[in-house]
Amino acid sequence: MAFDYDLFVIGGGSGGVRAARIAAAEGGAKVALAEEYRMGGTCVIRGCVPKKLMVFASSYPEAVEDARAYGWGAQLGAFDWPKFRDQLAEELTRLEGIYRRNLQNAGVTIYDQRAVLADPHTVRLADGQTFTAKHILIATGGRPFVPEMDHADKVLTSNDIFGLEKLPGSILIVGGGYIASEFACILHGMGVRVTQYYRGAQILRGFDDEARGMVAEGMRARGIDVSCGTDVLSLEPAEGGLRVRSTQGHDTVFDQVLYATGRRPNTEGLGLEEAGVSLGRNGEVIVDDWSQTAVPSIYAVGDVTDRINLTPVAIREGHAFADTVFRGDKRKADHDLVPSAVFTQPELGTVGLTEEAAREQGPIEVYSAAFRPMRTLFAGRQDRVMMKLIVCRETRRVLGCHIVAPEAGEMIQLAAIAIKMGATKEDFDRTVAVHPTMAEELVTLRTPVRRDD
Repeated sequence: MAFDYDLFVIGGGSGGVRAARIAAAEGGAKVALAEEYRMGGTCVIRGCVPKKLMVFASSYPEAVEDARAYGWGAQLGAFDWPKFRDQLAEELTRLEGIYRRNLQNAGVTIYDQRAVLADPHTVRLADGQTFTAKHILIATGGRPFVPEMDHADKVLTSNDIFGLEKLPGSILIVGGGYIASEFACILHGMGVRVTQYYRGAQILRGFDDEARGMVAEGMRARGIDVSCGTDVLSLEPAEGGLRVRSTQGHDTVFDQVLYATGRRPNTEGLGLEEAGVSLGRNGEVIVDDWSQTAVPSIYAVGDVTDRINLTPVAIREGHAFADTVFRGDKRKADHDLVPSAVFTQPELGTVGLTEEAAREQGPIEVYSAAFRPMRTLFAGRQDRVMMKLIVCRETRRVLGCHIVAPEAGEMIQLAAIAIKMGATKEDFDRTVAVHPTMAEELVTLRTPVRRDD
């Protein structure tokens, strides 16, 4: 059977774009890609890129305060949100253009509209056009989840933050994951009064307990009202915003309410199940290690599979798919020892097992140091940072590394290389420290603070 395309990609985010480019430019495939919103996906348009730029913007008040402590006559004026917002929009448009040009330069045909499956080899566009493809890749990403409740249409999600007409005076952020916690710190740094409700015992569930406890302490010390064990009972419109009643008995009016209570894969209405593709309980596309679904011609990568929902992982999955199917280089995406960072204030970088997870696998040693870093100590701030290594007692391999500190993401990227290579604690010990730095603690930790007998 002759097909219109060798590959049709549905979704123009990081995973789909990488797969399309490699298949076309290096695999010689005839490729098309359909995107119904903007090229670049969640990360570029309404995720990690604009969020990180907001992190930078929100960090200047503390930087100016520290500058005064160092002798500079520094003053900080009011934050001009409209100016920042408009410049941010321009930057995202620039990045979107790069994604689009890279696809076009690779020879990929772009359709700027929604696409759904008609059958295992046929895609139908919103304008009614249909195309056949030997292979179809689902890369539609995810979307914020808001629970069903009265007046849910009046709350914000992470998608809405970047285009606000003005910053609120006060905001309630519901959720305790990395998105909720990052935006709590960002908006606080921009001058918003921030309250965060999380129904669990501690924010950042799934991260190392000691590390997430230190992040929570740092957030509270900066003036963010982090209220754990708390959820929303009801909300209703009120003069000046939304009135929120909590499980703790609080009845408070906030200018805005942001829900960051998880994300769901974008699989609704795509015709996946009708084509024979299996979906999980969360709506995710079920795939094997090769990113292949139960239908041999259909694959899926990125957040829509709900494996590890990180942009670099989606890119690796898309690249591995293209290499395997179109370049004759059979390769699986590696989901082991994936580093990540949470851009809170303080920042958290992590790779490998948490102390709790490592202990379930066997005896471990825990090396940890918490201290006041030189830079902010001199400025009179009470900030504390933490460097932590989890070591297998039997093999001496470093199983996990957790850093709570400014620029923790930069540090964990380098530590992850050593840990991915199988470094032992003694390998760390043999490495000469760079002094004076915060990260030198990783190679000067000598005595375990906890040890399983």
